[in-house]
Amino acid sequence: MEREAELSRIIINEMSDQQIIVLKERHGDRSFPVVIGIVEIFAIDRRLKGIKPPRPMTHDLLQSVIEGLGARIDKILINDLHNHTFYAKITLSIDGRTVEIDSRPSDAIALGAASNTPIYVAEHVFEKTSQQ
Repeated sequence: MEREAELSRIIINEMSDQQIIVLKERHGDRSFPVVIGIVEIFAIDRRLKGIKPPRPMTHDLLQSVIEGLGARIDKILINDLHNHTFYAKITLSIDGRTVEIDSRPSDAIALGAASNTPIYVAEHVFEKTSQQ
């Protein structure tokens, strides 16, 4: 089962390479932090704020490729957690079919941030994060 979630906090610490985003269950009280890199945190922050760089960055390029192929990003799913590492999938729709792409959660969220793509978390991921 999947639970809808939202990006509830972005914690930027310019003195560290490790940054934190917090995902929160949309219709519940559970939340958990995800440690990501500084490049990804700035990409998420920039895309949420609608700041366009003078040249496309990697997530902008990927979004252009997806749109250029006539696809649409349907959702992001944080689908697993192993050894303190989160895994994600990006679900695309193209020509009436669904395609799932493996991704790091930070890249998936950065890609989806500009288009308000819904984020989901597998129930077992919420269960594992509450046990840590």
